[in-house]
Amino acid sequence: MLQSKILISIFLLASALSGVVLATPAEEAELDQLDKIEQELELQREWAKFRWGKASSECYQNYWVNSCLRSARADYRKEIDPIREQEMALHEVQRKLRDSLKTQEDIKRSAERASPEKAAERAANQREFEQKQKDAAARAADLEQRRKDAPKRAQENKAGTQLD
Repeated sequence: MLQSKILISIFLLASALSGVVLATPAEEAELDQLDKIEQELELQREWAKFRWGKASSECYQNYWVNSCLRSARADYRKEIDPIREQEMALHEVQRKLRDSLKTQEDIKRSAERASPEKAAERAANQREFEQKQKDAAARAADLEQRRKDAPKRAQENKAGTQLD
């Protein structure tokens, strides 16, 4: 456990000193490494919680239950507080990395939007949309005209199909 604390401290210190601007693959690899460390901390937390639950359940076998529970809770806090501090530092580094990745992605998207190819594609899409709107309006007007002419056409059909 002491080794993992030292390892995490060194890793967090190195990542804090590594600089703000990193390449995206390096940041993603670092984020993956931090996720693994987070899983290890979560495992340590779960074991501490298990030991606390076991100790507190054993306290109910004793005569001095409250004193035993206080002692078990104090032991649990001694074990969980360093884990919590490491998690807080880890989450802070993860937030910074995710923010950096998001910023880089936003810059990349805005650069793509500003490219002449994308501008031409958007203009073509706009023209295509307007043409579809005009075609739909023409079909609607044609349908409305047909509805208006329906009685006249029905009359013509009646007149043309009379049987003698």
